[in-house]
Amino acid sequence: MTKKLDVKRLCLVGATGLVGRSVIEHAVNRWDIRIVAVARREMPLPKGSRMEMLVADPSAWSDAIAASNAGVLVCALGTTMRKSGGDREVFRAVDHDLVMAAVRAAKEAGIDHAIVVSSVGADPAARNDYLRVKGETEIALNKLGLRRLDILHPGLLVGARQEARPLEKLAMWLSPALDRFLRGKYRQYRSIKVGSLADAILALAKQKAGGRFVHDQASMVRAIRRAGDDLAESAGSRLT
Repeated sequence: MTKKLDVKRLCLVGATGLVGRSVIEHAVNRWDIRIVAVARREMPLPKGSRMEMLVADPSAWSDAIAASNAGVLVCALGTTMRKSGGDREVFRAVDHDLVMAAVRAAKEAGIDHAIVVSSVGADPAARNDYLRVKGETEIALNKLGLRRLDILHPGLLVGARQEARPLEKLAMWLSPALDRFLRGKYRQYRSIKVGSLADAILALAKQKAGGRFVHDQASMVRAIRRAGDDLAESAGSRLT
């Protein structure tokens, strides 16, 4: 007996960034995933992609998110204090205001599951502006009352970035050695390949249970393993 295909439709905001591009790449050839990306500009898509790209100014993203007809919102929006020119308000406008606007728009459109990429160490009481804004955003997201909310806490992301960041490149080069010293409660600060983060996002998009979940690296690895088992079982059932 052939089981009905469980195809999950994802609305991806932040598609042009490091994480968003990796999510798109890792969804290629996935029969169970369809992506509708919402972005402010066009971008080249990897060969074999079967997806839609909705280009709009952020002020019109609510309409684009509603038009995606998705079941899950994936929010990979984010900037840095460096990109913001050190302006705290510019940084907050993206990492708090734009993130909140996207998730609110998703809820208003009937999307009841959101996956949001935050950061390890996010804390509304942190002295560091970056981590404090991330923590404040997480608290605000929790108050929206989504059926399911997945917040991801990756450490240093290892991947090919479009812009040159000398210190970040140095950190990525040193990360394999440094990670070995991060054990116990500090294990969560280990670096993570952006491809692994993308796999975790796609895995969590398939989860059906409701609730609020915060995922460190270990939790993301478990989600990837469970999803792999489920996908293999589903693929096998379609052949019987």
